[in-house]
Amino acid sequence: MGTRRVLVTGCSSGIGLAIALRLAKDELRRFKVVATMRDLGKRGTLERAAGDSLNKTLEIKELDACSKASIKECVNSLPNRQVDVLVSNAGVGMIGPLECQSITAMKELFDTNFFGLVRLVKEVLPDMKHRQSGHIVVMSSVMGIQGLLFNDIYSASKFAVEGFCESLAVQAMKFNIKTTLVEPGPVVTEFERKVYEDAEKMDLSETDEETARIFREIYLPYSRKVFNSLGQTTEEVAEQTYKVITAKEPPLRHQTNRLYMPMTALKHADPTGRLPLDTFYKMVFKHDSVFNATLGVLRMLQRRGGKK
Repeated sequence: MGTRRVLVTGCSSGIGLAIALRLAKDELRRFKVVATMRDLGKRGTLERAAGDSLNKTLEIKELDACSKASIKECVNSLPNRQVDVLVSNAGVGMIGPLECQSITAMKELFDTNFFGLVRLVKEVLPDMKHRQSGHIVVMSSVMGIQGLLFNDIYSASKFAVEGFCESLAVQAMKFNIKTTLVEPGPVVTEFERKVYEDAEKMDLSETDEETARIFREIYLPYSRKVFNSLGQTTEEVAEQTYKVITAKEPPLRHQTNRLYMPMTALKHADPTGRLPLDTFYKMVFKHDSVFNATLGVLRMLQRRGGKK
C-alpha cells in the first residue's frame, strides 16, 4: 500500500493536534496528513510542533465542520479529492445541571459533535465507495457508551455519534470501507480545562439549591479526582489512534484507557441497566471512601504500567 492521505479535523490543539503530528512523523512515512482547523490564526502551535514535517508529510488547511461549503472547499483542494482516512475529531464540551443550559447551546453542541461528523462523512463517503477503500475514524468517548452525571447533553451527542457509525459501518463494509470509534476516557487537555473552568463560574440560579450543591461540592471534586487518577495525555490517545489506523483489521470500537474499562463493562454485565446505575450512584453519593480507595488502586496500577 502506498502513501495514504489522512484528513484530520480540530487540529489547533489537543487530541487532533497530537494525532496529526503522530501520523506525520510515522517512521515509515506512510501518511500525508491534511491537518485542518476552523481558525487558521491558531495554526502556530501545530506549525512549531511539526518542525521538518511541515509541508512535507503535513499540510495545514482551513475546515469548519459546521459548514458544508467549508468542508467541500477543503476536500476539493486535494488531488483527486482523495481522502483515504478521515479522522473526525472536532468537538465541543458541556457540563452542568440541565436546567442551566439553553436549547440554543445544546443545538450548537450537536451541530459540531454530531452534524459536523455527518457533514464530513457525506462529503468523503461517495469517493470512498467509488474507490472501494477508506477508513472513517471517529473520536467518540466512553460517554458514548455510558451516560455520566451532569454530562447529559455531551453524552447524548456521543451516543448519537455511536449509533450513526454503528449503523453506517454495515453498509460501509460492502464497499471495503472500515469504520472505527475511538473512545477515550478522561484526557488532560486545554479543552477539558476550559470546560471545567467555565463550570466553576457557572450561573446555577436556574436550578434548585440541592442540585447546585451536588454539582459544586460532589461532582466537580469527583471529576478532578478522576482526571488526576485516570487522565491520559493527548499523546497517549494519539498513539492508540495511530495503532488503529495502521492495524490490518481495525476494530469498530477501541477504548484507549484500559483502566476505565471496568466502568464501561458494568453496562454489558447487566442488560436491565440496574448494576451500572446503582454502582455509580453509590460511588458518588454513598461511599466516598470506597471511591477514593478505588482511584488509589487504579493510580498504583497506572504507575506500574508506565514502568514496563
